[in-house]
Amino acid sequence: MTLHIRHGDVSDIPALDQLERACFHGDRISRRQLHYLVKKGNAAVLVAEEDGRLVGDVVLLFSRGTSVARLYSIAVADHMRGRSVGRALVTAAEKETWARPRAYLRLEVRKDNTAAIRLYESLGYRRLGEWPGYYEDHMDAWRFEKSLSPHLHPDLPAVPFYRQTLEFTCGPAALMMAMKHLRPETGLSRHLELRLWREATTIFMTSGHGGCGPFGLALAAARRGFGAQVHVSGDGVHFIASVRDPEKKEVIRLVQEDMQLELEDLGVPITTGALTVEDMEHRFHAGGIPIVLISSWAIYQERMPHWVLVTGFDSNFVYVHDPYVDEEEGETLMDSINMPIGRAQFGRMARYGRVGLQAVVTLYAGSAAEAVV
Repeated sequence: MTLHIRHGDVSDIPALDQLERACFHGDRISRRQLHYLVKKGNAAVLVAEEDGRLVGDVVLLFSRGTSVARLYSIAVADHMRGRSVGRALVTAAEKETWARPRAYLRLEVRKDNTAAIRLYESLGYRRLGEWPGYYEDHMDAWRFEKSLSPHLHPDLPAVPFYRQTLEFTCGPAALMMAMKHLRPETGLSRHLELRLWREATTIFMTSGHGGCGPFGLALAAARRGFGAQVHVSGDGVHFIASVRDPEKKEVIRLVQEDMQLELEDLGVPITTGALTVEDMEHRFHAGGIPIVLISSWAIYQERMPHWVLVTGFDSNFVYVHDPYVDEEEGETLMDSINMPIGRAQFGRMARYGRVGLQAVVTLYAGSAAEAVV
């Protein structure tokens, strides 16, 4: 019999649901979720057929705006195990990922699933780390990744990850990761996250709680003895276009002026003019950790400013820790760690609003004077 692998469609959902129930006692994909996954644009369901009968499937999720795909689930009918169906499905998933195009495929696997672990390792997947208590029964997971282009194997530093706990604390979360990397004794907690937000907030934003601007983040870092550099693309008031009320605009202006005066008193260099990706890479290799303002539209289709932490570079990609985990799109912490974004794409992404504000706060372990590059 010949195994045939194709894209699944809505007509496959009854068979997919039956296979899901037969293969998994917990952590199942529901029938409703299968319907959503088959139809959504940033996912793919590949099915394996033998003699017209569905005998396996693999589900892929594609991260918006990045070069990562995630192998979300793989299932093989019991009577087909040991016949290389899983290997064929993973190989097909890799081809689908590269065609999208995405350069990296990531996955999680139960620590007690020795057969699957052997399969992934034999196909060239490397272990990234572990995830305690990942599954419904609290079994731990190994995290794996494979570069689908043989020359993409960056040696990235082990930068700690911290997930923002509120929708408006991406800046403090990115700052905390940089602080922890530069000074491992730094404790990460929600107390620190909120303390940093209070120190760095612009007071007002489009709606709800205020976000954090580059001056505020740099000031919070400098107060704690870190070296900081600020690069902004213009002399104007940051984020002022995001509010309409004249009184709120005046408050934002006063807050920024006060922060700028304190930064000057602390000797923190403020440079007008955007940094290129190459500039950021130069500072990174000189010991700096860039915290970069991006537009969240490219990744999350939301017109909000968003801060990410740069964790490395190679000739093709900028790698970032994104403190936001989009669970509604099926993402996990793994999808937000060392996210590879094409260099040109990152350059376009690293700007916000109608004026195209570009802002980078680069953190160093030493003093502000030592930070100047």
